[in-house]
Amino acid sequence: MPKMKTKKSAAKRFKIRPGGTVKRSKAHLRHILTKKSTTRKRHLRGTHEVHGTNMRAIHAMLPNG
Repeated sequence: MPKMKTKKSAAKRFKIRPGGTVKRSKAHLRHILTKKSTTRKRHLRGTHEVHGTNMRAIHAMLPNG
């Protein structure tokens, strides 16, 4: 039986916390920032948790997480 491989693209985007939840960064903060308001950009900072409906898919992509 071969080893379970980690999806490297997912490993760069998600981190599994000790409790089992997954943290992610928010989208839409990379480019075309001039038309976005300061408030909108400020709210996009930081990290959030992955929604529960996506947890199974994330854990499948990160088997050794």
